[in-house]
Amino acid sequence: MNALTLWDLLIPKPTRYKRSRRRKPPVPKVIIRKPKAPPTGMQLKYEQITKEMLTKYGVRVRKWRSSMSGVAWQVTYRDGTMSKLLESPKPKGPMSAAIFLHEIGHHAIGFGTYKPRCLEEYYAWKFSIDTMHELNLNVTDRVHERMHDSLNYALEKALRRGLKNIPHELVPYIEPRVRQSA
Repeated sequence: MNALTLWDLLIPKPTRYKRSRRRKPPVPKVIIRKPKAPPTGMQLKYEQITKEMLTKYGVRVRKWRSSMSGVAWQVTYRDGTMSKLLESPKPKGPMSAAIFLHEIGHHAIGFGTYKPRCLEEYYAWKFSIDTMHELNLNVTDRVHERMHDSLNYALEKALRRGLKNIPHELVPYIEPRVRQSA
């Protein structure tokens, strides 16, 4: 047997490490994606309307949103050129189409054409609903409810910020919509 000295206790000998076995590379998962079904009649109609509206009003989509919300704005550059932009859900049904057309409506009627801002919101929604009727798109009860909720919110915000006179177009939206219990 080997006798241990004081130095053996104070300075440990280097330990040998066992070679680890090399692991096999992981097997990639095979993802099988179903081919997209060809667009139906309504899907084609929504796509066509989307292209037509963007072209007609010279608007560029910055982002298609996954949520049912939208925003429209314009940027004027130093050389005088203007970019019309929006973010909204891609039209695939009545609600997303209504929101998309509402944002297009802001560009169609022109920013700052109507004062106060809540009145501009009203005319953007009016543009949306009228356009949906003209294009024979389904305007559901839920779309009308969304319009009411949106205009009620815009009017309440304007009143909080000091609006003195309520435009006659917005009088029906003073009270919140009475919600139906499920």
